[in-house]
Amino acid sequence: MGTSPEPERATDSFRELRRSNRRLPRRAAVGRRSFVSTLKSLDQLAGFGARISVRVNDLDRGTAVLVGDDFVTLPVAGLGVVPLLIEVAAGFEAGTLDPLEIVERSSTDPVTVGGVWQHLKAPALPLSDLAVLTAATGDATAANLLIARVGLEAVRARIERLGLSQAALLDRFRDERGPDDAPHVALGSARELAEVFAALVNAQAVSPGVSAQVAEWLSLNHDLSLVASATGLDPFSHENDEHGLLFINKTGRDAGIRVEAGVIAGPRAGVSYALIVCFDDLSIMHRLRVHDAFRTLGVDLMEYVF
Repeated sequence: MGTSPEPERATDSFRELRRSNRRLPRRAAVGRRSFVSTLKSLDQLAGFGARISVRVNDLDRGTAVLVGDDFVTLPVAGLGVVPLLIEVAAGFEAGTLDPLEIVERSSTDPVTVGGVWQHLKAPALPLSDLAVLTAATGDATAANLLIARVGLEAVRARIERLGLSQAALLDRFRDERGPDDAPHVALGSARELAEVFAALVNAQAVSPGVSAQVAEWLSLNHDLSLVASATGLDPFSHENDEHGLLFINKTGRDAGIRVEAGVIAGPRAGVSYALIVCFDDLSIMHRLRVHDAFRTLGVDLMEYVF
């Protein structure tokens, strides 16, 4: 793991997206932008046997500022829906999918691993609402219906067109995985996850329209409990932060798996990031130790961008 030289310039596309004013002098934060705390925390997790993949890219310069086994492919749980959302948005833009097409909840097997639709009375929703539920609440039922509508093969083809060689959406969400099921919902690497989020905010994922739509969906995500806990944002309303913080993210959770990828941009800098930790979930203390590492990265990222 390590850091790169101090970034010096901004790309027009990202600066325009942020709609920010002139940045503060970078030299004011040189001494506290080293990710030392994150490195120490991740090294401790590795000492306990955790498998870790981490990547932080400076969006202005397009270079890495923190790297640790970022090429390793690991399970990413619910974060695997990001390519699915990109495929759905591309279908909306191309006209091959109707955002208002109604889908019956009963057309897929019940699944209770996450989300809110299972608790709602509405028996059917349009595809556009399923995308919102998938991005905002990690709704497994909504995601499964999107997978059924577009097909796993279409998502896999989209992953290839995005240039992701270490990513895969293997299966739908299930309450239990049998011997004939894929062992995980999805796989990915921190390097490619960080690159996907950078492409979304820089309007380079498929098209500017598709990028904007997926970024909008992800900006609704309610899970700010890991890296995002350091932002101080309201989990239920953080699209337009009064302090000029641009933030989108997606998390993934499963037994012994914690993942988060996203973008944080402030007045001084912007970064895309991804952290995957696979660990022995033997007790609440093992789990909290992992969560603390995510929050430490969040603090370091906030110091980097402000």
